[in-house]
Amino acid sequence: MTLNLDLLAFGAHPDDVELVAGGTLLKMAQRGYKTGIVDMTRGERGTRGSPEIRAREARASARILKLRVRENLSMEDAHVAVGQSSRLKVIDALRRFRPRIVITHYWEDPHPDHRATSEIVTDACFLAGLMRIDTGQPRFRPQKILYFMLPSHVLPTLVVDVTDQFEARMRACRAYRSQMYNPRSNELETRLSTPDFLDRIEADHRYFGNLIHTKYGEAFYSREILRIDNPVAFFEGPVKQKGRQG
Repeated sequence: MTLNLDLLAFGAHPDDVELVAGGTLLKMAQRGYKTGIVDMTRGERGTRGSPEIRAREARASARILKLRVRENLSMEDAHVAVGQSSRLKVIDALRRFRPRIVITHYWEDPHPDHRATSEIVTDACFLAGLMRIDTGQPRFRPQKILYFMLPSHVLPTLVVDVTDQFEARMRACRAYRSQMYNPRSNELETRLSTPDFLDRIEADHRYFGNLIHTKYGEAFYSREILRIDNPVAFFEGPVKQKGRQG
């Protein structure tokens, strides 16, 4: 069964997408677009929680974000590898869900699973369009790939205003209770479980929002120049708003 999604996000681990792109997914769902997340691994080598706990948390987050689909490819956590097997798993997902736009990790990242996910998904988006890669499905190629979780030295190509979605997207992050700060937990501390982690996430969103003169934003990067067929329509909203203010 194909779903013909409008937007599909690939993250290396459950919670990766929520931390940086949850507001965008929710905003698109609220506007009637079909969205989804595919997690590459179950996060089984994470310091806190368990694969079963994280799967329940991912389902809870998916409900908050109003996703049409949430799937896990069960690749080996901490060992996501670029190769034929991993590409075919993503090609299969692309051909089943047929997303117009794919979003995934930026290719420069200290976490090897994030780097590998970026390369696998990028390769698969092209290869899924080749007829002679046979998965028993019609070929399909997404229109666009956008990258998230940008390094600090990379300016985004576009920023999505998620001010209205910010509180809900933070609830989606907090759905991963096993990973976030809990003063009663006896588990080892991680970067995500420090008391100020979500404050830093909010600060990042404020920074990107400031770039587009709004309160909160989520940042993405495109390797290609964005094509605009109707520049008047594209800029209509911001121009009208600016005119009312000034």
